Amino acid sequence: MTDTWRRFAPALLMVLSGFAGLGYQIVWTEQCAQWQGHESAAVLAVVAAFFGGLGVGALTLGARIEKSARPLRWYAGCELLIALWSLVLVSLMPLFSAWALRVTGVAPTALWQWSVAFFGTFALLLPATAAMGATLPAMQRIAARLAGEGQSIAALYAANTFGAVLGVLGVAFWFIPHLGLTRSAELCMLLNLLCGAASLGVFPTGTEAPASARARPRSRAAANRALFRLAATGLLGIGYEVLVVRVLGQVTEDTVYTFALLLAVYLVGSAAGAAVYQRWLRIGWKRERLADALLGTLAAACLVGTASLWAAERVKVVALDMFGGGVHAAIAAEAVPALLAFGPATLVMGALFSHLARSANTAGISFGRALGVNTLAAATAPALLGVLIAPALGAKSALLLVDAGYLGLAWRAWVRPVVWVPAGFGLLLALVAPPLAFVDVPDGGHIISYQDGVMAAVSVVEDAAGVARLRINNRAQEGSSATQRVDGRQAWLPLLLHPAPRRALFLGLGTGVTAASAAEDPTLQVDAVELLPEVIAASEYFAKSVADGAAYPRLHLVAADARRYVRASAQRYDVIVADNYHPARSGSGSLYTVEHFRAVRARLEPGGVFCQWLPLHQLDRETLRSIVGSFLAVYPDGSALIANNSLETPVFGLIGRRDAVRFDVAAVHERLARLALPERVAGLGLEDAFAVLGSFVAAPVSLRKFAEGALVNTDNLPVVAYRAPRITYAPDSSPRDRFIALLHELSIEPSQLISGAPDAAWPGRLSAYWRARDRFIESGRDVRPSSRVEDMLAQVQEPLLSVLRASPEFRPAYDPLLAMARALARSNVSGARSLLKELTQLQPARDDAAQVLAQLDTP
Repeated sequence: MTDTWRRFAPALLMVLSGFAGLGYQIVWTEQCAQWQGHESAAVLAVVAAFFGGLGVGALTLGARIEKSARPLRWYAGCELLIALWSLVLVSLMPLFSAWALRVTGVAPTALWQWSVAFFGTFALLLPATAAMGATLPAMQRIAARLAGEGQSIAALYAANTFGAVLGVLGVAFWFIPHLGLTRSAELCMLLNLLCGAASLGVFPTGTEAPASARARPRSRAAANRALFRLAATGLLGIGYEVLVVRVLGQVTEDTVYTFALLLAVYLVGSAAGAAVYQRWLRIGWKRERLADALLGTLAAACLVGTASLWAAERVKVVALDMFGGGVHAAIAAEAVPALLAFGPATLVMGALFSHLARSANTAGISFGRALGVNTLAAATAPALLGVLIAPALGAKSALLLVDAGYLGLAWRAWVRPVVWVPAGFGLLLALVAPPLAFVDVPDGGHIISYQDGVMAAVSVVEDAAGVARLRINNRAQEGSSATQRVDGRQAWLPLLLHPAPRRALFLGLGTGVTAASAAEDPTLQVDAVELLPEVIAASEYFAKSVADGAAYPRLHLVAADARRYVRASAQRYDVIVADNYHPARSGSGSLYTVEHFRAVRARLEPGGVFCQWLPLHQLDRETLRSIVGSFLAVYPDGSALIANNSLETPVFGLIGRRDAVRFDVAAVHERLARLALPERVAGLGLEDAFAVLGSFVAAPVSLRKFAEGALVNTDNLPVVAYRAPRITYAPDSSPRDRFIALLHELSIEPSQLISGAPDAAWPGRLSAYWRARDRFIESGRDVRPSSRVEDMLAQVQEPLLSVLRASPEFRPAYDPLLAMARALARSNVSGARSLLKELTQLQPARDDAAQVLAQLDTP
């Protein structure tokens, strides 16, 4: 082995080790979220536990390594321990998750959930994370023996961080989507084994030599000052990352790729900064003067990055125009505002950490101790900055507080421009800059409410027409006042399929109209689970429109992760309704897995009904096939229906029953007859069994054929989370085209769905209703809205009449024609009379058209 190769070997091994380390973090974070939930307490606790383990390893094992005469064996042993413990976690994680669910409970307080998530994850991962924290100090000792004491910290840190960049991008963009979580962890395990074995083969036995004598600290004050700066910069650096990611969440699409990309940009800057320090800055400067210069420069860089956030939306639009279309271009466009916010700041952060670690080394502080102090302080940043300070002060003030912290660390240089210039700029931003809140307000509209929470910003905005919309992070629309009829149908369709429901669970709240509509039933107890407390608060504005703002004593709202709630609860329900979660949003894909559907089934009473609503306009065909296949893996006799006939925002529902039985027509008739509020349900277009059962679009046989060969979405292979964002970034077709194509692909026969028909002709009438429904939807493809009733009738009269001729029971075609006939009567009585006569003939059982006709004939 040549000396040149040995000089480069430490950096190469650190690249591989960094790749494996960040790969583990992504895999383990996703696995832990499956049982801990996506509440802020749980998510941030996992991050803190991972960093805490690294810090503990660097502090405790780093000190032992510093004194050891065998740093090579320490390094190889740590890599082996990481690999072995990762193998243990494959079997230990499911057992641990079951224990944690029981201990956490159904609706824990934030403090209790944080405690269980942090200490549980910390203990579970500690053998591996502590070993990870010790690998860099061990390799530093090895490289120092080869290249000279104290000369390798920045280079190794740069290499390790660069490897972490490759790990983030490789694991998130390739390994998990194609191999799954377990195989990705196994790949990282092989890298650890490779690093351990290669180190023993590459480095000479001469590396195993007593550690060189360390210089005595110049003074205890100097050592304490060095440690304080390392701790403070660790806290401020990760705090800056948390805050910027939080702000950019209002501009980006918030997918699994978004977070991976933002983290990669952050790490690239840090690696480049360490490399710059190693190449140019580590010589020729007095230590204290360089530290002050770097701290002042970092404060200025953070201010520049903060200022760029106000232009983040415009920057992203410009980047999209420059890069062109396509998925990769759209993802790359999200990196541009991140590069502006992170680039200059992280470049200085990497150089600053390298310099502080080298200065601490000169002051007699081991690299392991320096790294441990820095990392442990960084572990507190998500909770301190993300949970406590940002919601209380706002993102702008929190970011300026980070800048002030850097300036405070450079107090000896306050008389120099490198400090007072950024201080003045920061004061200017504090006084004149608006809040870092992104809310699109249409012309003539206004903001009704805005809440900036720990995980997301939730706004309600009303436009000039009086339509209010609920949005999360200004991107994901969770419903509007214009969709209340459809929202109500999403509650009552599954409720009417159960003969006598007494308790219902709604997973996801949105505007709250769906759960509130169900709670109108005086015989029904309703539980609704929503992840974001801010959404629960905002839903009050929409829910008050149901039943004229009456109180809902039977509606119980719970702020919790829906997936964790289902697994932890012992309560059983007659009906469970899952909201149409945006499949591309980070965390939503886990609500479409086989494991989650199985947990829902365990919460159903005998005869219980489960309905999973899906936003078809946000799904491509392959992602939909994966969700359907996952659903059928648990509910093999599942069927499908639609909540509306909209071509732009179709809502598709999967229906599963705990007992594999068909739907009894007589039971549906009886259920409708016994309703306490029949007029409310009729107002939703669910006045009879034809309207209820006529909503179905696919029977089990058709669904199985549709999903045949699709990749099933599981906890281990999260297909939906990594595939669904593609259509969000770069739609390749319109929602109406996908919806109509889906209707052509699905099929249904009455014998596959119903039993107990009232007469022999009823199944045939139901089939006619389904055909009329499909024809009605397709006829709307080329309709162009117009304010003139004559123009609308010219487009839709004959298509809608042909639908009614096929099925007179199909009210969605009858009602708009009746409304247009009434409007036409003001200007064209003969035309209105002709249309009304035809409607009377097609639906003789209904008398509303006849009544309007009689009014026209009355002098």
